Amino acid sequence: MKTVQVSGTTITLLGTAHVSKESVALVEKKILSGEFDCVAVELCPARYENLTNQSWWKNLDIYEIFKKKKASLLLVNLALSAYQKRLADKVGIEAGKEMIRATELAREKNIRLEVIDRDISTTLHRLVTEVSFWQKIKIFAGLIVGIFVGEDVDHEQIENLKKGDMLHSVIEEFGESLPVVKRVLIDERDEFMTGKLALLASSENAPKNILAMVGAGHLIGMQPAFKNPANQNRIDELGVKPPSGRIGYFIGWAICILILGMFYVGYQQSPELGWSLVVTWVVINGGLSALGAALAFAHPISIFAAFLAAPLTSLNPTIGAGMVVGLVESYLRKPKVADFERLRDDIASFPMWWKNGVVRVLLIFFFANMGSAIGTYVAGASIVQQILG
Repeated sequence: MKTVQVSGTTITLLGTAHVSKESVALVEKKILSGEFDCVAVELCPARYENLTNQSWWKNLDIYEIFKKKKASLLLVNLALSAYQKRLADKVGIEAGKEMIRATELAREKNIRLEVIDRDISTTLHRLVTEVSFWQKIKIFAGLIVGIFVGEDVDHEQIENLKKGDMLHSVIEEFGESLPVVKRVLIDERDEFMTGKLALLASSENAPKNILAMVGAGHLIGMQPAFKNPANQNRIDELGVKPPSGRIGYFIGWAICILILGMFYVGYQQSPELGWSLVVTWVVINGGLSALGAALAFAHPISIFAAFLAAPLTSLNPTIGAGMVVGLVESYLRKPKVADFERLRDDIASFPMWWKNGVVRVLLIFFFANMGSAIGTYVAGASIVQQILG
């Protein structure tokens, strides 16, 4: 716990673990002490709504998610939720319970409540935009390993992790292995939340004593940030969803031009070779995408759609095979109400990822995209070999 003074307001930073009974008890003790006239929580409006409205999953429209190209964001969100739920189940407490309890007590005691975190969709969008395709695979694979085959943890380990030296070491190691991820998930949010608290402290009718509850990992970055907190312009800048990376866009079109160019070269050598190259491209690219969809237990028509779509979408960087297949699958087998009702529990069970209709359609999207990406490189290498051979 750290205390800072900003514009005459005392801000108490309380570091918590989102799956800790001790954190819940400490939050209750602090709020019920009567010392604070404002409670600030590490939540954005969307996450606050999700915590207070546990049935929000039921309002998801999977078909619209694919149409708006938000499937990747939802898949990452589910994976993160599954990882947190696994930890919560191990220690016998609901994930994010300390935040839920804080909002409940603030309402009960009529204490001013402020949400200070950046919108979760912006954070995930910045993450998905700024990391490479293979880094996304690495992150997602790491989450899956952590959910289903990671080491067991107990509440003592979680409490130890909240201690400064150990936590600092973990964050430093994280920054060395995945610097972009650390910057987006931790550093930018440290700056954003510090700026929000500083603006709150200097606003008209500012609170006198703010209890700011954040994950313990944010204390290390937030405390020194108060020496020069972000202003409104910087906060607005951190809240912007950046456009997709141009490098990936140009690489996609370069691959398209290269493949079409090789088709042309093949036809110039002989029509038979030209057709052979086209067949190679369709069979390998479409076949691997269809295989990916099949591994996720897609509908037969969706598997066929993957085979047809992948060779074409691989030549168009604005659309992926997974999006086409996801749209087809969500149209053919729209998730049932029961799938949404069980979603919170099913995401923590590996076999249920293939049985729950919501998660399965996202897996189909992911594996179809993965198959198409691999197929692009394998087919491209085979085409080059045929031309040179």
